[in-house]
Amino acid sequence: MRHHSNIRKFGREKNQRNALMRSLMRNLIRDSRIKTTTAKAKELRPMIEKLVTKAKSADVAARRLVVSRIQSPVEAKKLVDVIAPKYKGRAGGYTRIIRLPKRDLDGSPMSLIEFV
Repeated sequence: MRHHSNIRKFGREKNQRNALMRSLMRNLIRDSRIKTTTAKAKELRPMIEKLVTKAKSADVAARRLVVSRIQSPVEAKKLVDVIAPKYKGRAGGYTRIIRLPKRDLDGSPMSLIEFV
């Protein structure tokens, strides 16, 4: 039974799921907006918002934590130096999810996730 299990599995094992989310986080930081399925966007949102909140402090510990989460020093530097300072006065809600038409191939609901 799946009582209180609110994580989406996407038909992947844990390490593959973590790699998928890490890749989506890196792409969102690099491009500022990505097009993905609605389920993946909803799963990505809390992860990236927690990283932005952590990156707002911009100290060495925060930088190291961000690098450990996304496994990319280049994107971590961009997050801490460029993206996070824009949200200094904001208490949360750094991303928005915009619904798009369903994908033609399989009918999956698609969304655009971007920084506000």
